[in-house]
Amino acid sequence: MQKPSIPKGTRDFSPEEMAKRNYIFHTVRNVFHLYGYQQIETPAMENLSTLMGKYGEEGDKLLFKILNSGDFFSGVTDEALAERNPQKLAVKISEKGLRYDLTVPFARYVVQHRNEISFPFKRYQIQPVWRADRPQKGRYREFFQCDVDVVGSDSLMNEVELLQITDEVFSRFGVRVVIKLNNRKILSGIAEIIGEPEKIVDITVAIDKLDKIGLDNVNEELRAKGLSEKAIAGLQPIIQLDGNNQEKIEKLRAILASSEIGLKGVGELAFILERLENAGLKVALEVDLTLARGLNYYTGAIFEVKALDVQIGSITGGGRYDNLTSVFGMEGVSGVGISFGADRIFDVLNQLDLYPADSLRTTQLLFVNFGTREEAYLLPLLGKIRAAGISTELYPEPAKMKKQMGYADTKKIPFVALVGENEMIEKKITLKDMSTGGQVLVDVDELIRKFQCCQNGI
Repeated sequence: MQKPSIPKGTRDFSPEEMAKRNYIFHTVRNVFHLYGYQQIETPAMENLSTLMGKYGEEGDKLLFKILNSGDFFSGVTDEALAERNPQKLAVKISEKGLRYDLTVPFARYVVQHRNEISFPFKRYQIQPVWRADRPQKGRYREFFQCDVDVVGSDSLMNEVELLQITDEVFSRFGVRVVIKLNNRKILSGIAEIIGEPEKIVDITVAIDKLDKIGLDNVNEELRAKGLSEKAIAGLQPIIQLDGNNQEKIEKLRAILASSEIGLKGVGELAFILERLENAGLKVALEVDLTLARGLNYYTGAIFEVKALDVQIGSITGGGRYDNLTSVFGMEGVSGVGISFGADRIFDVLNQLDLYPADSLRTTQLLFVNFGTREEAYLLPLLGKIRAAGISTELYPEPAKMKKQMGYADTKKIPFVALVGENEMIEKKITLKDMSTGGQVLVDVDELIRKFQCCQNGI
């Protein structure tokens, strides 16, 4: 009999792990609400026509495609099969695919529901996405994204606000991070001044890999894409630009003096940095010209967040995508958004052991089960305690005390309540603190007050 397993790049999550993940989702959701964003959801699968062509050639290869129902070969000729062209064949046998990210489905949502939406539209979305990537440390085939976007506004104050949100989220998590900033207009300007404006996509895809594969391999990839040696040489001092943020901005103004689009990008970056100086951010900001965010739909500011105390890839990223809704027939809707990688944040918080102790508790109080009479007596008490917002369990059967206490230990339940014959007569509850072993006799109202005082930090 085959041993059960799950696909590579996917994971099961235990109750304790889910408590940690829910802490992440709860923290992120609270910050999103703080800034006035509203939640939506979209289907796990989209029409392939919605997804294809939005992520560049490399992104298209990573789309999980869903076979058509029934005889999916019915519309395929023998000649097409013999040709063995995966792209052509996919169109014939597959009309749907699992979403690759939440941004393209969001753009589709905006266009489809344009008459119901008030602009600017501030939305967030917390759902899983799928990519047919090679699984490795910090990279999964199924993972959650926590996206927050604004559409219908050109204002760079939206970028400023999204970076404030990023700062607030990681401050609440207690994770030291650096936010890296760039602008696709700057990258377009660089491609322009080195004489290769039509190679902008090839350039951005290659330099985005600088951290992973090193400068020599980036240059080799640029050669393979047809860039001249002169253009590659002109690129070197730009992608290795040093100095603080202000110095980099000034150097870029000089380098890109002949490029209108490049200077526009520098101006946008300078505006964002200036506003954030007044916002009192706690995290570090760094202008990084190697940051390219390989996706084709970015048109302006781009961001990426790196953890400083853990070796892992980007844990948050995003940017401005002015033209995305136009592919669905809706022109003139500018958007900007950031995606928090929940699975990578989960790994970072695990490695740094940054989960608050109370975030891992699912049950606050366990009632020991002494028998059928006690069960009947306890039911109305349990209802009253739960109505007060206290997470409470009754052990389901009158097992040995050692087994019931072991259950409380395993689940890290901090308090156990004992109600036997004497307690029922006195209308009292013996409350046992599992960390100290101390016991106190209380009535149900006193018990509720004790828990509520603890919850309120009194």
